[in-house]
Amino acid sequence: MPATTKPASSLDAKLADRILAEVREDEIVSMATDVINIPSPTGEELQMAQYMQSALQKLNLDVTWQEVEDSRANVVGRWRGTGGGKNLMFNGHMDTSNTGREEFLNGIGYKPHAVLKDGFIYGLGIYNMKGALVCYTHAVKALQRAGVRLKGDVIIAAVAGEIEKTQWGEFKGKEYRGYGCGTHYLVNHGILPDMCILGEPTDMHVVLEHFGSMWVRISCTGIYVHTAFCEGREEMNSIRRMLDLMPPILEWIEHWEKKAAHGGKKALINLGGLRGGHAWRASRTPEKTELFLDVRVPPTISMADARREIQQVFFELERQHPDWGLEFETYVSVPGAHISEDHEMIRAIDRNHERITAAPPQREVVTWCSDASVLTRYGVETVNYGPSSGPRDKEGEKVRIQTLVEITKIYALTAAELCSVSG
Repeated sequence: MPATTKPASSLDAKLADRILAEVREDEIVSMATDVINIPSPTGEELQMAQYMQSALQKLNLDVTWQEVEDSRANVVGRWRGTGGGKNLMFNGHMDTSNTGREEFLNGIGYKPHAVLKDGFIYGLGIYNMKGALVCYTHAVKALQRAGVRLKGDVIIAAVAGEIEKTQWGEFKGKEYRGYGCGTHYLVNHGILPDMCILGEPTDMHVVLEHFGSMWVRISCTGIYVHTAFCEGREEMNSIRRMLDLMPPILEWIEHWEKKAAHGGKKALINLGGLRGGHAWRASRTPEKTELFLDVRVPPTISMADARREIQQVFFELERQHPDWGLEFETYVSVPGAHISEDHEMIRAIDRNHERITAAPPQREVVTWCSDASVLTRYGVETVNYGPSSGPRDKEGEKVRIQTLVEITKIYALTAAELCSVSG
């Protein structure tokens, strides 16, 4: 949009300056350090939820504790407006991408211990996405300190179980219940704002669209015999059969990644898992081999259509090999999300981003999923826009302190605009 046609901010300039003056870097760093130092992998969010409950209570918000399941909860803080304005939610997940116990991830940013170095904060969760929870909290604190009263409500929702993982087979329990389970509970139990900002790690880019994800299992069976008795029947080994199935599957993957490309991004498919046989008993042929795929689906294609397409590949394989005991299953289906470029929330973020950084925010379409998938299905217009500072490297998660401060300011101004200042 040309600069001459940009709609002006509804905020009084002096009030905006007063709000910005109340954003304090030392307090942001202190809270960021606190939340990093609380381990909260998926299924173990309780202590982090208790911390957020206390932090939101200190702001005198109306705080609701939503027990998602035993030892797991969402924490929702509502700063009530005077009425007549729109309600804005800041939503962020408390569970971390990793546990901090993985031996193969030894960088300082992969551990639940905060480290300050060269203007960055390192530590598990600061990137995805505890840093955003810190910024939400201090954005509301700045508004309150500046003496602002809003017409609409501002909601801070700290949710459990967002990370891309799911129960399947023998992998049962709360540590596997992710993929938006907390936000599903949130909206199912009455938290329905007009719009939402998700502070996922977007490098302060405005993400108007993201892909969805569908997880697929294709398996085949084979004979189960001792090595000494498989001579002449080697081709009946289920691993060998899976090797025969792979070429047409890989051919379809190449086709899909091009056909379903969107927003300049390939519709990636990950070979997410392959298992067959028994490591502790390699003297037996494997009775079953399973291939697991993560199929990324653009927001322009329905999950049903995507499933139908890959199932056609399966049907052809089944027709060619009717006695191989082929099986097909989809066990995750998370649709993509989209928000219009013209939405008032996007225009407000654009204005305030440019005010704080002296440049308009970049746009991006991403292939990862977020809770926007859940929220948009409930009619809550949602954008991903959050603090991060480049991709993770070998040292793990990190965010520049300046980025946390800047986006806190942008969140505060944006909330004031969208929820309308009460006279």
